[in-house]
Amino acid sequence: MIENIIRVWDKYWILFIQGLGITLMLSLVTVVAGCILGFLISLLRMSRLRIFHFRPLNAIAGIYVEVIRGTPILLQLYFFYFLLPEMLPFLNPSKIVCCTFALCLNSAAYVSEVIRAGIQAVDKGQTEAARSLGLNQKQTMMHVVLPQAVKNILPALCNEFVTMIKETSLASTFFVGELMTVYRTISGALFLTIEPLIIVGIIYFIVTFTLSKGVLFMEKKMSASAA
Repeated sequence: MIENIIRVWDKYWILFIQGLGITLMLSLVTVVAGCILGFLISLLRMSRLRIFHFRPLNAIAGIYVEVIRGTPILLQLYFFYFLLPEMLPFLNPSKIVCCTFALCLNSAAYVSEVIRAGIQAVDKGQTEAARSLGLNQKQTMMHVVLPQAVKNILPALCNEFVTMIKETSLASTFFVGELMTVYRTISGALFLTIEPLIIVGIIYFIVTFTLSKGVLFMEKKMSASAA
């Protein structure tokens, strides 16, 4: 088996690297877009922010988060894979665009809860002190609350990136070119199942293990600076 693993890697290592690149690209785009959308959703769900306290929008944001978190991500991938081309026939979105869109919406729902929890974890006394100094709602949020909330939010967002690297494997259902798609392609070409799967597993483990250790190191640094 080891000989076969070495042979598969030696012959197809470029495909594995390309698959890893697409996996990381999908994950990065998903998390960045998810952070932007998740931030807006988290503000909509925080009723104490008067400028965003519009009940219909609050309700829609809440329903969106509950639906996304309450359904499997594979179902969401299928849904948008078939829905987007019908909704936007003039754009003719590709498979990778449809999958990325679904992953972004999924990530946004989870990120919004992370951001909301991070903001709410900031002592309310900080907000009251800022308002007493004459800062308005927006200034208080941007200059007082968010800088303190970042320390609570950033590690969780980094963990979301690590999680998304693994969840992009579900996009292989639609052959978008990421690591699991590469596995399925090589497995079909060589009629080997275990060997390419082991290589893909090793790649996933190395990437996620390295990133997880980096997140842990960052958390320790942030805790030390806070102390």
